[in-house]
Amino acid sequence: MGKVLIVDDEGDLRSIVRDVLKDEGFQCSEAADGMKAMRAFRSDMPDAVLLDLNMPYLNGIDTMKELHKIDRTVPVIVLTAYGDIPTAVEAIKAGAYDFMAKPPEFDRLILTLKRAVERRLLEQEVERANDAFKSSLEHILGRGSAIKGVISQIKQVAHTDFSVIIQGETGTGKSVVAGAIQDLSRRAGGPFVSVDISLIPDHLVESELFGYRKGAFTGADRDKEGYFETAHRGSIFIDELENMSSQVQAKLLSVIERKKVFPLGCTTPVDIDIRLIAATNKDIRTSVRSREFREDLFYRLGEFIITLPPLRERIEDIPFFTRKFVFEASVELNKQIREISNDALAALAKYPWPGNLRELKNVMRRAVLAADGDTIDHGCVACLLNGEGFGQEVPFLSLREAVKQLERKMIAQALIKTGGNKSRAAELLDMSYKNLFDKVKEYNING
Repeated sequence: MGKVLIVDDEGDLRSIVRDVLKDEGFQCSEAADGMKAMRAFRSDMPDAVLLDLNMPYLNGIDTMKELHKIDRTVPVIVLTAYGDIPTAVEAIKAGAYDFMAKPPEFDRLILTLKRAVERRLLEQEVERANDAFKSSLEHILGRGSAIKGVISQIKQVAHTDFSVIIQGETGTGKSVVAGAIQDLSRRAGGPFVSVDISLIPDHLVESELFGYRKGAFTGADRDKEGYFETAHRGSIFIDELENMSSQVQAKLLSVIERKKVFPLGCTTPVDIDIRLIAATNKDIRTSVRSREFREDLFYRLGEFIITLPPLRERIEDIPFFTRKFVFEASVELNKQIREISNDALAALAKYPWPGNLRELKNVMRRAVLAADGDTIDHGCVACLLNGEGFGQEVPFLSLREAVKQLERKMIAQALIKTGGNKSRAAELLDMSYKNLFDKVKEYNING
């Protein structure tokens, strides 16, 4: 039933209360005054305190305040004489859990203590869960001051069913945040369906999202569930939201409002129960002001908005992620990398990281692969960053490798120019969508 500290200067009363509580399964300790109560409290760390208000040396209210300095959450039930109710009310205002007159009614006392201990244990469990939650998110997202606000926002919104928009530059970890929200929500046991709009050709977006029925169009030789049906009772994560056409935006708004989808070729709606999480590389409010994104859809999707800071604004997190990625790559590549030099870390901190965490991870994988010994030094890092700002010569490359690097650079620039729209980027580069898609995967440009 928990541990109770009984504080009263009347020895007979302490003995009676102790015997009654022990019969109910409580563990009991005793103190005759406030000073002894503090010593006993530090020694036993009880789950509740039964405290007399009128004691020598240190009165009950002052004793309670001192106990709360040691543990602010411990419930304190005060005992007072019948004529001293105003003091008991003062004790409640000062933080007491409850009060009752002496001698106490034992049935009520036992019930009050049980409830107090239950609340105490629940608060401790919540605190442990919050600590574990914070620790796990820090391991995933970092520990710097710039990311603490994001972790707090995830904690706020995870247990709700709010629609969430996550905005931030490419590689900042938007999909990781979306997964964390799902894992910490009541939908954690349900499906988590991730959809990258930019990877779906424009003419297929509607059928992929909402599904179709056999015969809906040429080639539809069977029924197919859309992503929304697949995500029923779970969450759907729509990445690169900014690439969604106005027509699909209108359909999505209807789906969110009705909580139903109409697969192509079907006149009967399908009920869906989903949470919608979306991500964008742009400031979504800017897209709304420029009329690139529907205002009414924004208000439906943007019930909660999380903005991820770029890595260049999180320099204090670079050493943490560098060591994390080095460890992961060492395990993956079966190499014994034990250290990264301070000069190398300083070089990484100066680099602007346009590809953010994704780029840092790729660089550290290559550094682990290239390292000869057990240390990644400045020279290795400088070469991998093409010597920018470090006065290092770029190593000689084979023609094949030089072509690959130029190809990767041109594809990345085309995607930046088109705002991440792969269909338009393929046209700009005069290559097929499939070829571009394969190259993006090969070079891990947009993950």
